[in-house]
Amino acid sequence: MNYDVIVIGEGVSGLACAGHARRAGLRVATFEANLFGGLVINVNELDGYPGAESGTLLASDLMQANSDAGVTSIQSEVTSFRSVGGAFEVSAGSLYGARQVVIASGARLKKLGVPGEVEYEGRGVSHCADCDAPLFQNEDVVVVGGGDSALQEALVLAKFCRRVHIVHRGSRFRAQQHLMDRVASEPRIATIWNAAVEAILGTKMVEKVRLKRDGKTEDLPSAGVFAYVGLEPNASCAPSSVVRDGGGRLITDDGCETSLAGVWAIGAVRTGYSGLLRDAVVEAQRVAAAVRDRLD
Repeated sequence: MNYDVIVIGEGVSGLACAGHARRAGLRVATFEANLFGGLVINVNELDGYPGAESGTLLASDLMQANSDAGVTSIQSEVTSFRSVGGAFEVSAGSLYGARQVVIASGARLKKLGVPGEVEYEGRGVSHCADCDAPLFQNEDVVVVGGGDSALQEALVLAKFCRRVHIVHRGSRFRAQQHLMDRVASEPRIATIWNAAVEAILGTKMVEKVRLKRDGKTEDLPSAGVFAYVGLEPNASCAPSSVVRDGGGRLITDDGCETSLAGVWAIGAVRTGYSGLLRDAVVEAQRVAAAVRDRLD
């Protein structure tokens, strides 16, 4: 099957771009290996995005709107694509043709890479406070990180947990001021500065976290660990000829086109993305318009 544009990823960026492209009259297909919505579906309260009650509702609304508009949704992983005669051949179980490709495959949460993290996945190690906070009612938990996501998750956990310890490598947060203010005023949240998690320990479930700070090691009792130490781009499907930065993100020009003509990158997979949901939607609309103009 051939399309005018194939959008890789059904997160907010990809869904928004596909919808705008389809309403502009293009034949559009989206590809997604996992559940549509991306990381945003784990967020119950969307900070700085008025009009959307939750990430799940926002993604569901975009998905339904795309279906109504005639976007083809294909639940398959794009493993690679290549330029062929001025167009593109996309591999996703089968071969698909596209005149243009938009990479909106997003990013995944980085792992801490410490002993116990993999072993206790689902047994105290979690990546979604909105999903799992009620499981830690009146327990002590640890949130690792110092950015917006870490502080947002700590605030969600504080509604249920007895004590939320934020463990941060630095001496100050890298978050929006209003989030830092909320954390500072929340009596159930305590911050451990200049510290790193060395191991996650327990028997059947997580029981404690081993920390290192000031050259000393200490064990902190904890029933849960939530790590928000940054994101890694899902960019493996892009050809090696597409230029990346040191972190593996795709480098684009100001219009979000990559070094390979006809291949665009939007959202968290690209260098320069602000991380703000409203910017993702604006970016997606702009790229859809650029793709339409390119194909006219």
